[in-house]
Amino acid sequence: MSALFLKLVNLSISASWLVLAVLVFRAVFRKAPKWSNVLLWGVVALRLLLPFSIESPASLLPSRETIRTDTAPAVSVPAEDTAPVAAPASQTGTAPTTVIHSGVRAIDNAVNPVLRERSDDASDADSSPRRSWTEWAGRVWLAGMAVMLAYAGISYFRLRRRVRISLREEGNVYLCDEIATPFILGVVRPRIYLPSAMDGVQKANVLAHERAHLARRDHWWKPLGYVLLAVYWFNPVLWAAYILLCRDIELACDEKVVRNMDTEAVKVYSAVLLACSIPRKLVAACPLAFGEVGVKARIRSV
Repeated sequence: MSALFLKLVNLSISASWLVLAVLVFRAVFRKAPKWSNVLLWGVVALRLLLPFSIESPASLLPSRETIRTDTAPAVSVPAEDTAPVAAPASQTGTAPTTVIHSGVRAIDNAVNPVLRERSDDASDADSSPRRSWTEWAGRVWLAGMAVMLAYAGISYFRLRRRVRISLREEGNVYLCDEIATPFILGVVRPRIYLPSAMDGVQKANVLAHERAHLARRDHWWKPLGYVLLAVYWFNPVLWAAYILLCRDIELACDEKVVRNMDTEAVKVYSAVLLACSIPRKLVAACPLAFGEVGVKARIRSV
């Protein structure tokens, strides 16, 4: 557990640098196609999925492992006619020492002596074997991931229960009286759910939007992003990345829908988007709602 958690921490640090690069790209190239931002978030996802990295002076993060845990075993007292033998760390009170390899020598030289000194002080104060901080942190990480996945599962099944009584209109489009906003639900066999009270103009615009989501496979990418967030929940930078991913997915979808619209049609689409907007909710793996996130920015973009 300790080694796995440390590996995930180092991967998340590498991904955080990529997130900062994506933020710079978004700020500099504001008029770039919105799908390009989503593609860049895919690069961040690959960094989180791949267990290896290439160490290079030209890379964003020169060190592959920013945080390492080194164990300095204590030396046992030798007998009169025997040579000193280093005792295994598991048989002594020596705690593993955390070492920083940031790739910046000034940071390493400033931080590592402090970490070693604290580890030595802890070992002198307590001669009994102790668990390293990474073992305890690994347990907290596992509990947090379980909570995140449980929240997504409960939210999904509650929503499925809410739309269990719905009327199929055509294909994978269903009408439901119990919902206030249209959305896509499902990964393998996605369905589009629309409020029953929606008029014809709203329905046409919403269906164009939701079908664009399906064509772009957004009902795959958003749950995948949430699963990665559940694994790396301890990194606040990745929370910001997931929120921006959800926003960029919607912007790219709007861009695809209005590409061939005239001015009047774009105005109608914006009005429908505003009418179907819902208050900001907690981050979840699903659904892909029509007016779920960033409505003001989306209308301005449209």
